[in-house]
Amino acid sequence: MKASLRALIAQGIDALRSAGTLPADATTPDFVVERPKTREHGDFATNAAMLLAKAARSNPRAIATALVDALPASDDVAKVEIAGPGFINFHLSPGAYQREVAAALAQGAAYGRNDSGKGRTVGVEYVSANPTGPLHVGHGRAGAIGDCIARVLAANGWNAKREFYYNDAGVQIDNLAKSTQARALGKSPDSEGWPEDGYRGDYIADVAQAYLNGDAVEVEGHVVTGEKDPQDLDAIRRFAVAYLRREQNLDLAAFGVSFDRYFLESSLYADQKVEETVRKLVASGHTYEEGGALWLKSTDFGDDKDRVMRKSDGSYTYFVPDVAYHLSKWQRGYERAITELGADHHGSLARVKAGLQALGEGIPQGYPEYVLHQMVTVMRGGEEVKLSKRAGSYFTLRDLIEETSADATRWFLIARKPDSQLTFDIDLARQQSNDNPVFYVQYAHARVCSLLRQSGEKGYAYDQANGLANLARLDDDTSLQLMVELSRYPEVVEAAGESLEPHVVAQYLRELAYAFHTWYAGTPVLIDDAAARDARLALALAVRQALANGLDLLGVSAPEKM
Repeated sequence: MKASLRALIAQGIDALRSAGTLPADATTPDFVVERPKTREHGDFATNAAMLLAKAARSNPRAIATALVDALPASDDVAKVEIAGPGFINFHLSPGAYQREVAAALAQGAAYGRNDSGKGRTVGVEYVSANPTGPLHVGHGRAGAIGDCIARVLAANGWNAKREFYYNDAGVQIDNLAKSTQARALGKSPDSEGWPEDGYRGDYIADVAQAYLNGDAVEVEGHVVTGEKDPQDLDAIRRFAVAYLRREQNLDLAAFGVSFDRYFLESSLYADQKVEETVRKLVASGHTYEEGGALWLKSTDFGDDKDRVMRKSDGSYTYFVPDVAYHLSKWQRGYERAITELGADHHGSLARVKAGLQALGEGIPQGYPEYVLHQMVTVMRGGEEVKLSKRAGSYFTLRDLIEETSADATRWFLIARKPDSQLTFDIDLARQQSNDNPVFYVQYAHARVCSLLRQSGEKGYAYDQANGLANLARLDDDTSLQLMVELSRYPEVVEAAGESLEPHVVAQYLRELAYAFHTWYAGTPVLIDDAAARDARLALALAVRQALANGLDLLGVSAPEKM
């Protein structure tokens, strides 16, 4: 609907140019078409006249009057008003909303999708957990946000590629190997000689036992077999990393999260990509040596201070492989890169971007785009849940899914803006009541399915053609309000893709479900009047389609029975 109104306004502006009200060379401004906060001010409003006033050398209300007079006639527009300093408010006809019902039914799973991305490639990286233990709830939030960002971008016409970056090199991996070796040698976390920074969870004992058993672990097409030798630290390291990568992948699969590519940090070293990146930075002239260390002039690119790239001992600081990794994304054809991280990573963002700019490879200034999420607090029985016996020190994603469900977990982890603190109430997530938002939305979908089943049981054969032919029967206030909510869905999908905030889809689905439940409570559907019955069923089915499409963008199922 917004697109249709934008087209009408653009035609009106063309007419003003032809009439001489606007100079022939006046450009069409980047005006907005938006829904007012209350429908008393119309269904949509635009600021086009206010932006045209300067070019027209007229006051905004006068140009608004001229623009309204120049608008082409449209069956969708019932009334146009001028408000305030020059806003133009549009009141749409019921027919405009009734046609939205037909659009939802005709487009089916494609309803709400658009091609604004024009098939361009965007890489979305998320979770990217160190393979040193089970995934915690924070990883779950990253997985839900990242996966849903990829989904909404795909719905906006982008070729979205999902990527997981494994930090399989460094001190934490050494601690994992030493912890597994200690367990293989019969030690416990309380034993003398346990690694100072070792991992203490029960899962380490599972890894060690599998290694001693000579188990084979397959991960992404590679098989790693336990060598059984507790003294071979390198073999233990390889096995432990593979074992935990597989465990994390299984947890993510149960959560409905998948990836197109798994990228290993170690490959950047094995393929000399880190050294190659450092050579390019030195050649660019944006580095210097001081105190035996190599520094990046990151202040040249907006950082608050220069950063050490290579320490005096010859090792690289942790942001250098990140620069090499994001360079590889650009080289692999990612026109746009989005990285989802915990808010605790915010300190490294400026230096990574500075490194990419310093390379002089033509990488856009905003590359990559970062989406940061805040912590998750898990509550049960009014108290915070912190520990998991399996992990040893934190509550795991698997624990959360097992206590609630994959659907509830995904919904609750995505339902708020990423940069806001999130409290996950296990008791609420398990409720089968209207207080539980995921249940409330899924129940609206199931209720429409139930209507269809009941229609058949009563001997009413739903005739969609008859329903579409009689949409004008949907002229009462509640039906109109439901159709208004339905018509918002394509705008919500577009907004979620533009802002990288899929939580707005969850918020919308709750509002659509509320409008549906309200309509259902006051509107008998399975009545003898076939024309009215089929029209109401058509509306219900259109709502079901929007609910199903929106739930799919969140990775949440749309059950037919509950």
